[in-house]
Amino acid sequence: MTPEFVVNIIRDALLATFWLSAPILMVGFSVGIIMSLIQIVTSIQDSAFNTVPRLAAVLGALMLALPWMIHKATFYAASIFGDLSRYAQ
Repeated sequence: MTPEFVVNIIRDALLATFWLSAPILMVGFSVGIIMSLIQIVTSIQDSAFNTVPRLAAVLGALMLALPWMIHKATFYAASIFGDLSRYAQ
C-alpha cells in the first residue's frame, strides 16, 4: 500500500464525512443567523429564544435527510469493504 493510496482513502473518508454533515450544519447555521437577527431587532436577550428553534430545525433537517445520509454512508462502507483485498497488499 503506497502513501498516495492511504492519502486517497483518508481524503475520501473526510469528503464523505463533509458531505454527510453539510446539510445539517447548513440548516443549523442558517436558522441560527436568522434567530440572531430577530434577537437583534427585537432586543430579546434570552438564550433559549435562539437555541430551541435551532434544535428544532436541525432535528427536522435530520429527519428529512436521514434516508439520503444512510444511503450515502452504506454506499461508502460497501465500497471500502468491497475493495478490502486491494488494501491488504
